Amino acid sequence: MPKMKSNRGAAKRFSRTGKGGFKRGQSHLRHILTKKSSKRKRQLGVICQVADADVKAVRKMLPYG
Repeated sequence: MPKMKSNRGAAKRFSRTGKGGFKRGQSHLRHILTKKSSKRKRQLGVICQVADADVKAVRKMLPYG
């Protein structure tokens, strides 16, 4: 039986947590930063957990993740 392939885009965006969930970064912190407040930029830098509704899809994309 061949190995299953991971979705490479998802592998770069999500990583597994110790308890089996997935963590992710937030968007909107790459460019056009001058109009965003310092508070907003600081809060966008925080790593978040993937929502419960999306965990099933992420798990499917990362069978070994």
